[in-house]
Amino acid sequence: MSDGCYEEVGYMVDLLADALNIIKVHRKAGKSECKIPASKLITVVLKILQREGYIHEFEFVDDGRSGYYIVKGFGPINDCGVIKPRFPIKKDELVIWEQQYLPSKDFGTLIISTPKGVLTNKELREVKLGGRLIAYIY
Repeated sequence: MSDGCYEEVGYMVDLLADALNIIKVHRKAGKSECKIPASKLITVVLKILQREGYIHEFEFVDDGRSGYYIVKGFGPINDCGVIKPRFPIKKDELVIWEQQYLPSKDFGTLIISTPKGVLTNKELREVKLGGRLIAYIY
């Protein structure tokens, strides 16, 4: 387990929490790449992180089981993590949650699951929807 990719185990693990923690630890350790477990949600979150400039690129490796990602190049990541429990938010409550999880206005990103897919807090403002909080990064 030291390489950051998990074998199949007999208990539930939060793969997204593990993936974000691996990215944060490798970034702080000055590493240029890391290996994280794969899932559909992690794929969507990695695309958002890449679009927002927190990671440079990632590539899927099929190992015959669930696979894993090699994430290469990190942007400015101070902190990141999942939000548990996954609180439901209304479209007019977004500012309250941004104040709770992000250090200052217009700094950082909340990742939210909505009926239109997984969006950032900036995208959520545009589509005027509610959803469930998944993660934060800044």
